[in-house]
Amino acid sequence: MQKRILIIEDNAGIRMSLSDELESTGYSVITAEDGIMGLTMVKDRHPDMIILDIMLPRMDGYEICRKLRSEKINTPIIMLTVKDKEVDKVLGLELGADDYITKPFSVRELTARVKTIFRRMEEFADPQEETTIGDTLIDFKRYEALRKGLKIDFTPLEYHLLHLFVRNRGMVLTRDQILDNVWGAENVVISPRTIDSHVASLRKKLEDDPSCPKYLVNVRGVGYKLSDI
Repeated sequence: MQKRILIIEDNAGIRMSLSDELESTGYSVITAEDGIMGLTMVKDRHPDMIILDIMLPRMDGYEICRKLRSEKINTPIIMLTVKDKEVDKVLGLELGADDYITKPFSVRELTARVKTIFRRMEEFADPQEETTIGDTLIDFKRYEALRKGLKIDFTPLEYHLLHLFVRNRGMVLTRDQILDNVWGAENVVISPRTIDSHVASLRKKLEDDPSCPKYLVNVRGVGYKLSDI
C-alpha cells in the first residue's frame, strides 16, 4: 500500500519541492500550511509519516509533537528547522520526534531519511512481543511499559532504541552501530552527544540509580550494552 506523508510547512516553495520529490519517489503527499491545520489533518487523514516544520503560524512544531505524543499518536515525525544548536535537536527528539533536519537541506537527503524511517518501521513490525529489563515489563507490540506496576511513557524512538538493545542483549553496540540501525548511516545530524542523551533518558526510566546503571551500561571507549542480568 502506498505510504501517505503529511508535510506541515508554512513556506510554499519548500512544501512544493518536498511534495514533488516525495511523490516522484512513490509516496502519497498531503500538506498543511499552519500548525492547527496540520494537527487536524493528522487526526483526520492518519498519515504514515509527518514532516514537521518547527516555526509555524498558529501552533509551533514542538507543541504539535508534544500534543501528538501525549495522545499516544506514534506516527513518525521528521522535524525541519533553521535551528542547528544541539539543545534544539535534543529537545525535538525528547518530545518524540524520530529525526531532525536543518534548513537549508537537500530534498534528496530528506527523502533518504524518510526511507530509513520506513525501513526501520518494517523491521520493527514483528518484534519480540514482550521482554523484561530489571523490574520493567515492555510490550513492543502495544508500545506499553510497566515498572513495578506503574506505567512508563517511552517515546516511539525510545522503543526502537530499546528494541535494538534487546535484540543484542549482552553485546556491546558502538555509537556508530546505534546510529546506523536507528537513524541510518547517511544521517549527519544525529551526533554522539544526541545518542548519549537518549541513553541517559532511558536510564532515568529503567534504573534505580541512573548515575550507577545496572542494565544499560557504558563500555568505556566502545559504546553501550544491555546487561543480560
